[in-house]
Amino acid sequence: MTYLDGIIAHHRQRAANDTRDLDALRAKAGTAPAGRFVRALTEHDTLAVIAEIKRRSPSKGDIDMSIDPADLAREYARGGASCLSVLTDEQFFAGSTADLLAARASVTLPVLRKDFTVCEHDVLDARLMGADAVLLIAAALTDRELGALHHVAESVGLDALVEVHDNGELRRALAIGATFIGVNQRDLHSFTVDTERAVRLAADIPPDVVAVAESGITGPADARRCAAAGYRGVLVGEHLVRARNRPKAVEELRVALPS
Repeated sequence: MTYLDGIIAHHRQRAANDTRDLDALRAKAGTAPAGRFVRALTEHDTLAVIAEIKRRSPSKGDIDMSIDPADLAREYARGGASCLSVLTDEQFFAGSTADLLAARASVTLPVLRKDFTVCEHDVLDARLMGADAVLLIAAALTDRELGALHHVAESVGLDALVEVHDNGELRRALAIGATFIGVNQRDLHSFTVDTERAVRLAADIPPDVVAVAESGITGPADARRCAAAGYRGVLVGEHLVRARNRPKAVEELRVALPS
């Protein structure tokens, strides 16, 4: 069993055990126009940084278990981050809903709930906990699930970041109308990183799609390569969490976009 198989199996089992009434959750979530997260990525002439609050990962183990999400969010904001990404998966990444709530309350930046979304409850929970965007991983969802969860996210005012790893997944994302796509350079089956993946896929991403590169971004040189390939932003976790001067590390990634 791969990393992804085990993680998704865990989340699908949780979803199967979730007996909360969906109609009641939908009523609480309400409806609202999406777009706040994506707008924050496109309002400057520099590469946008989605700075991630991440304690650990299955492949790297503990990164920094001592982080305070509110303090870290403020450090990222001082460096000019456009948005935050907050891990809420507890079992594999040591994240929590409390982390997202604390980060959300400490800054005004839009927040992505970074988790393994497998059902409508997950999407509605993201909205109710105050997230502005939700992650949909193409490799973890069927075409039907991907389209349905994308629709639910947009209906309750969430931007849906559809994560892909190859051209097949990119085609699937475009087929359900995704206009906000993340190319993850980490293979979620082996958790190895291919630092050329984002550049290879960039040519097949339509110009009207807001694209971000994820994983394997370790400094300004990587940021410049992503900007030159057409990406509007980068989602960066481990590099920023481990940085001695986190605001400066964020600032260094905010490279100029091609004119």
